Amino acid sequence: MTLSRVPSADPSALTTAVPELLRQVAYQVSRRVEAALGPDGPTLEQWRVLDLLADGTGHPMTEIAGHAMVPPPTLTKIVDRLVDRALVYRRADEIDRRRVLVFLSEHGRRTHARLAPGVAGVAEALAGELGAQDAARLAELLERLRALPA
Repeated sequence: MTLSRVPSADPSALTTAVPELLRQVAYQVSRRVEAALGPDGPTLEQWRVLDLLADGTGHPMTEIAGHAMVPPPTLTKIVDRLVDRALVYRRADEIDRRRVLVFLSEHGRRTHARLAPGVAGVAEALAGELGAQDAARLAELLERLRALPA
């Protein structure tokens, strides 16, 4: 489905077109980000974890899973691989010892700092392709959709 085939006035056609367009755009943006991460860099899901942890605080696995948009068992495998690459480490929460927090290692911090400009460049390129006004409008509409109850 292409944008030129989306009937703008037909609500029933938009009902099927909007989810499909969102899926296609998410796929295209993901491929651009993966290209910016490079063939030897982290996967997109690993990048999402590194990017969240770049705030310098530890995060619990449940929060990371939501941010990375993966189920908890998948996140465990992702974090295991990041630990194996010395990009992150786990530590028990000092307040609740039953809870495990994940932190960015110094190597992970350097890796994030090296890759972040390329990922930001993807967003800048997309905004440039749309133009400032359309990019702002798109962000506003997407935020409205994101805020809807699941």
